[in-house]
Amino acid sequence: VGTLSGNVSMPIDISGSMQPYADSLLRLAHRIVRAAPNQVEVFTVGTRLTRISPALRVRRPDEALAAAGQLVPDWSGGTRLGEVIGAFLDRWGRRGLARSAVVVIASDGWERGDARLLGEQMRQLRLLAYGVIWLNPHRGKPGYAPIQTGIQACLPPLDRMVAGHSLATYAELLEVMADV
Repeated sequence: VGTLSGNVSMPIDISGSMQPYADSLLRLAHRIVRAAPNQVEVFTVGTRLTRISPALRVRRPDEALAAAGQLVPDWSGGTRLGEVIGAFLDRWGRRGLARSAVVVIASDGWERGDARLLGEQMRQLRLLAYGVIWLNPHRGKPGYAPIQTGIQACLPPLDRMVAGHSLATYAELLEVMADV
């Protein structure tokens, strides 16, 4: 992880559909937090929003993930991205964690709530943030198309959507973060 030029907020989807990717994404977030502890904030998103940045500042990855796991009450549940992004904006975003930051949302975009609400919250987020990147673990796979209503609602305000299913795509994410 190179030097970040600004602040980064990373909401990571830990719902059931993201279970195969959650560990890798949290390990990536741990590495980014350890490289820039005063510039990066990490949250889990599912049916609620949980700030896990302090846990990810622990030096050893396994200990950091275990500490984060103790904070998160909604592992492998559903996803209410619109409501959770709204909570992020209300509690953290407008207070500075999204303002002029690069926001990286790691999710497959499956939404159990109202996709219109998600689209509106993403537009609000885009007004605050310096850049908004969506990391979707399905994007780089053959035959992927953004057909889910949740991800379709998110596309217009995004600066970039990147794949997120391998170490190579994580390296691409870091490059995109530096370029936004």
